[in-house]
Amino acid sequence: MSYVKCLRGKESGIEYPITPRTSCDLDFSPVEVVYDYERMKGRVTRKSIEAGPQSLWRYKDLLPIEGEPKTGFHSGWTPLVRANRLAAELGLKELYIKDDSGNRPSFSYKDRVVAVAITKALEFGFKAVGCASTGNLAHSVAAHAAIAGLPSYVMVPYDLEEGKIVAMRVCGPNLVRIKGNYDDVNRLCSQIADKYGWGLVNVNLRPFYTEGAKTHGHEIAEQLGWRLPKHTVLPVAGGTILPKVHKGYQEFIQLGLVEDNQPVFHAAQAEGCCPVAKAIREGKSDFKPQKPNTIAKSIAIGNPADGQYVIQDIKKTGGFAATANDSEIIDAIQLLAKTEGIFTEPAGGTTLACAIKLINDGRIPRDEPVCICITGNGLKTIEAMNGRFPHVEPIEPRMDAFDAMMNSMPARADAN
Repeated sequence: MSYVKCLRGKESGIEYPITPRTSCDLDFSPVEVVYDYERMKGRVTRKSIEAGPQSLWRYKDLLPIEGEPKTGFHSGWTPLVRANRLAAELGLKELYIKDDSGNRPSFSYKDRVVAVAITKALEFGFKAVGCASTGNLAHSVAAHAAIAGLPSYVMVPYDLEEGKIVAMRVCGPNLVRIKGNYDDVNRLCSQIADKYGWGLVNVNLRPFYTEGAKTHGHEIAEQLGWRLPKHTVLPVAGGTILPKVHKGYQEFIQLGLVEDNQPVFHAAQAEGCCPVAKAIREGKSDFKPQKPNTIAKSIAIGNPADGQYVIQDIKKTGGFAATANDSEIIDAIQLLAKTEGIFTEPAGGTTLACAIKLINDGRIPRDEPVCICITGNGLKTIEAMNGRFPHVEPIEPRMDAFDAMMNSMPARADAN
């Protein structure tokens, strides 16, 4: 059973049938999937969700597909980590890490949105799929297309991290490297979608693609024992995930699955690409595009498609935004790994670094539950840690050599 009613222009309110569509004809604003929540009541329950698979498809009734999933069978249902050691470091009473760094098959939150988009692409009859990407999305599209048996075309900026290039190429996509930043790539992809008739997940399939991001929020609520954190901190790239996690929380509130504790959302961006955070801090309702220059390449989108909706949701919930420079990002990556054993990419380092600033500034009270969202894996961006660690000389395989090495090390209280 599908509870989908239509697509609707987010600004105009004009309704459209469920077809591949990027925007409203009247004002070119995004269109969004509309559901019949009244019909869901009493049918979509805690019990019905808990009976579902341990994947994002346990929330299938809240996703815009008609039939059965075609990929993403092991995507989602990632850990919600009670981060006690990091909480102690930051002086927090209750801290959680929603960890999508091990999401399958591509080790980022993008597996959620792509699983939904490619399932929808097959329902629409597309014979090829693709995307514009800063890396993680291209890897996810390549992997899910391989699972679904579809050819894929991934369009990326020419200067991506090598780990992401290798990770996507091993899945067999057609890789197109473009001389420009993400915004240049995205503009070209809009033309490609029209000319070649492909299903580009973040272009003509975007209304369906973005709905997959809600499951990140659905899982947080369910894994917290059907309650919401008071504060949720998310990275902002194209602006998809934050408004959709907010929508996911609101869906659960509307269906009576969780109590409404007035959850607050906060945005994290790198200083080298922070159009949304800058607008929020200046009290503006819209942002001015920027040219990215940051180590956090996966969130380096200077003209985010849904940036204004991030601003709206931050203001609506009483949240705020922070930025982090490259050095702070790297420090946060290492802090998360040293306290919780989670190795995240620079996007996650940005999110933690910004959360720390929001805590220190009093925007996030230390006695209220906080969830920090980690969306990607550090193993695909190891270049970010270059020069961070001193060289370690090998020793001879003898006990005296080991003893000499130990004697040369700074004393550690926990060594014995």
